[in-house]
Order: sequence, then C-alpha cells, then structure tokens
Amino acid sequence: MCKYRELIQNPTKVLHNIKKDAREVIFYVVSCMCDNKYTLRFKKNDEGDFKMSGMGFSLSNYQFKFKPFEIEWEADANNWLDVKNMINSGTVKVEKVISR
Repeated sequence: MCKYRELIQNPTKVLHNIKKDAREVIFYVVSCMCDNKYTLRFKKNDEGDFKMSGMGFSLSNYQFKFKPFEIEWEADANNWLDVKNMINSGTVKVEKVISR
C-alpha cells in the first residue's frame, strides 16, 4: 500500500510532537503523486508571526483549499490540528511533525 493511502486511513497525530511556544515547526508531507516527499516549514519572523515556506517549492503546488495566510494565522494562534487539517486539504498528507 502506498504511504499516501496509509496516511489517509491512519492520519498522523501532531499535537504531542509540537513544543509549546515553538519558534519553528516543520511538517514532512507525502504527495499523492508517486509518494513524493516534501517539507513545509513554519518559522517565526522578527514580529513573532509564523511564515510558511515550501522549502523551494511554490505553495500553490500543494493545492491547499486555503490561502497560505489563512494557514499562517492558524499557526500564529497555535491551532496546529487545524494547520494539519488545512495542509491535508490539498494534494499532500502530513507524515511527521517536528519543532524547536
């Protein structure tokens, strides 16, 4: 079975992996296209707001059903479960989350 389908049937739990007051959160995602793997990074800027990065790939490639700023606002509010669900609304599924 492909990893993408596994993640649809058994989604990753993210809340226990994210440190309180994290300054950087990285989501490892798996694409529906041949199980390609990518990284999405949320990093706090000088103003203390999270900025989302596709790590060299355009965020539009992931076809989220939300605008990037909407996802960033949820990250700013530390609503990581909502962030995961918003990411999963596109063509990728969250496999793993790390933070610091």
